[in-house]
Amino acid sequence: MSSSLTIAVPSDNPGGLTANISGHFGHCDLFTLINIQEGKIASVDTVANVEHSAGGCLAPVNLLRDKGVGAIVVGGMGARPMQAFAEAGIAVYYADRAALRNVGEAADGFLAGKFPQMRPEQTCQGHEGGSCQHH
Repeated sequence: MSSSLTIAVPSDNPGGLTANISGHFGHCDLFTLINIQEGKIASVDTVANVEHSAGGCLAPVNLLRDKGVGAIVVGGMGARPMQAFAEAGIAVYYADRAALRNVGEAADGFLAGKFPQMRPEQTCQGHEGGSCQHH
C-alpha cells in the first residue's frame, strides 16, 4: 500500500463513518471516500452516486476513478463492473456486510488487512433466485 490511498465504501445516506454500508453497490445513495495516509484515516468525504440508468453499472466506476479512488470495499458486485474497476486500476475488496455495523468498521477492516481482494468467481452472475441483491 502506498503512503496515501483513497478507498470508497458504498453507503446509505448521509454517508460518513457511522453510515450503514449499502447493500447494492450500483444503487447506493452515495459513496463514502476515506483518504488513508501512512496507514491511518486522514479525511472522510462523500460523493453522490450517479443515476444507475445513465451508464449502468459502469457509471459509478467512472465516477470513482475520476475522484482518485484506488480501492473499493463491497459486499459483492457483478462481473462487468468488477472488470471495469480492474481496467480503471481500482482494487475491489470483499467484506461480508453482515459482519460489519457501519462504514467505519469497513475502513478499520481494510486498514487491518482483513478483506481479501475479490476474485472473478465471487461476482454475481445475475439475479437468478434473488441471489444478487448486493452488487
